Amino acid sequence: MTEHRDGRIIITTPITDEDIKGLRTGDTFYLSGELMTGRDDVHERVVEEGMAFPVDLNAKALFHAGPIIKTKENGTYEIISIGPTTSMRMERFESAFIEKTGVKIIIGKGGMGADTAAACRMHKTICSAAPAGCSLVCAKCVEEVEGASWTELGMPEAVWHLKVKEFGPLIVTIDSEGRNYFEELKSDYKLRSEEQKLRLIKELK
Repeated sequence: MTEHRDGRIIITTPITDEDIKGLRTGDTFYLSGELMTGRDDVHERVVEEGMAFPVDLNAKALFHAGPIIKTKENGTYEIISIGPTTSMRMERFESAFIEKTGVKIIIGKGGMGADTAAACRMHKTICSAAPAGCSLVCAKCVEEVEGASWTELGMPEAVWHLKVKEFGPLIVTIDSEGRNYFEELKSDYKLRSEEQKLRLIKELK
């Protein structure tokens, strides 16, 4: 479901193609509902070892993150901090991961490459960037840690099942048409750089 409130776009899981098709690179939005974490070891298990993701990720969101979690005396969990990890580390896995899991929104830090962009276009998925350095702020958007899977991988690499409310702001880095924000910025920078170089050459002459 997509909601427009107070000038903000809020997407709530489960996520449909329709919910995200209007988002373009550079747009910001917030996420509510179910959010799972998963980084290098999780991707390797799913893609290279052929293991099924431990919970249903179809129409949901994945966060490239290694949170700090405290286990309470009653066995429940308390989140201390959660911030994004560099998404490019997952580039070699992400295309196959998207196809296998049906994930609709991927959240991380920085950009991803051409293979992920092609998978986003094919499967109508988007990638987004969470604000780096704001792990405590992000943690405040987590209403509940609902559970954990693959805890034998260790706290940063385990799959944490989170319930979030207006998690963000998140910036669209690859939209469902495969447009790549970071590649667009590079192209724009190169064009502007060449224009300024020609201007300087002309003025100096």
